[in-house]
Amino acid sequence: MIRCNFSSRPVAMTDRTVFFVSDGTGITAETFGNSILNQFPAKPRHVRRPFIDTVDKAVAVVEEINEVTAREGKRSIVFITLIDDAVRSIVTGPGCKGLVLDMFRTFVEPLEAELGVKSNHRVGRFSDASESAEYHDRIEAINFSLAHDDGQSARNLDVADVILLGVSRSGKTPTSLYLAMQHGIKAANYPLIPEDFDRGYLPKPLQPFKRKCFGLTIDPERLSQIRHERRPDSKYAALANCRYEVNEAEAMMRREGIAWLSSTHKSIEEIATTILRDLRPDRLIY
Repeated sequence: MIRCNFSSRPVAMTDRTVFFVSDGTGITAETFGNSILNQFPAKPRHVRRPFIDTVDKAVAVVEEINEVTAREGKRSIVFITLIDDAVRSIVTGPGCKGLVLDMFRTFVEPLEAELGVKSNHRVGRFSDASESAEYHDRIEAINFSLAHDDGQSARNLDVADVILLGVSRSGKTPTSLYLAMQHGIKAANYPLIPEDFDRGYLPKPLQPFKRKCFGLTIDPERLSQIRHERRPDSKYAALANCRYEVNEAEAMMRREGIAWLSSTHKSIEEIATTILRDLRPDRLIY
């Protein structure tokens, strides 16, 4: 009988270092690596080493990885996106004492074999960004979101893809910018304030565009904590006021038939994906 000595106790990684090594910005390696590391109950030390695009730089980073591995007494984990064979062979060779996870060989090379074509060797690289229509769309979306942040402008709402509603500090601004930067979505956001609750109806600038609206709400206690950081001991931050505003905002969205979710325990990525699924499912297809 084979016995497996796996423990159910989480493995501590706070004393282990993870390197993200790339010949570009390192964002691709870090994003992918973090999505993998998030599956484990650990918070390792992160080190990003971008623009490793020469043999000399590769040698230097391997020396750093080996020094850290020796000091910690555990192999460093190394996520790499390196295209140049000479550079990559140094980091993946026997001279490197870390655990090297090569995104190119793991994903790109098998796809080349399956598709019967060579890749353009541009993993995570952005030198053609200024020529990309997608890039220009994202810049335009970011400018739109900034111009329409927190109800600053009600102009051109007809071209908005999404209009986020919610009380102040419910997460509208970061969600708007994430939608713009990651998906090229023109997202306006509009605060619901006590005067709107007194009137009892959706603010007039938004009424023609109700089908584009999506609401964000938040737990009143969490909202109170966030507001206290901004305006300590104010009525704005008082728990009773936060409860009133959240309850009224949710009631208004129910009356108007506007979909909404709570941002209390959700990441911006989860919120954005839900919004796209409900309002712009076409943007989930690339």
